[in-house]
Amino acid sequence: MTRIRVVLADDHGAVREGLRLVLEGSGEISVVGEAADGGEAIRAALRLRPDVVVMDVRMPEVDGLAATAAVVAQTDARVLVLTTFDIDDYVLGALSAGASGFLLKSASGAELVAGVHRVADGDAVLDAAVTRVVVDAMRARPADPGPDLSELTDREVQVLGGLGAGLSNAQIAGRLTIGEATVKTHVSRVLMKLGVQSRVQAAVLAARSGVEAP
Repeated sequence: MTRIRVVLADDHGAVREGLRLVLEGSGEISVVGEAADGGEAIRAALRLRPDVVVMDVRMPEVDGLAATAAVVAQTDARVLVLTTFDIDDYVLGALSAGASGFLLKSASGAELVAGVHRVADGDAVLDAAVTRVVVDAMRARPADPGPDLSELTDREVQVLGGLGAGLSNAQIAGRLTIGEATVKTHVSRVLMKLGVQSRVQAAVLAARSGVEAP
């Protein structure tokens, strides 16, 4: 079995050591690099080409939000933001930067391992508290026309609704009675047509447009 390759970015060595023990203890994940600030995280992602970067938000020199945007733009790695902070600006900033998920450091080891797996598989991961922040932020926005969904097929709109509800590919496939591989194809097309980099960003657009889950 091919292990998921992960880079850890956190300015506290003890935190990185703990994360390494949890992730590698699963037997399915290899930590191939570590970084103590955002700049190091970007360089490590470019050099090591991991599947996932587990990224802290508050780090010296280059913070996690700027590092996330750079990693997403310059590599194929997906970013799972892991932080003690659940302030609205951090959440929305991380998601806008292209993060595939956002977990609080209070998450259990099992939740962290599962989160890395889901992000590596192309799914999104949002802590329940974080989901509430996103939904509340969307509700607080001034009324606007919402995103243009005219280029999406009916099936792609259904898939977008599933993304907006935080459903995994497997859950969307079950509700639509189609294959999981087909869902992945639809998700890729939705992201391309909407001009976004991650399914979480697509989920935000789904919330703004009022698209419901299938």
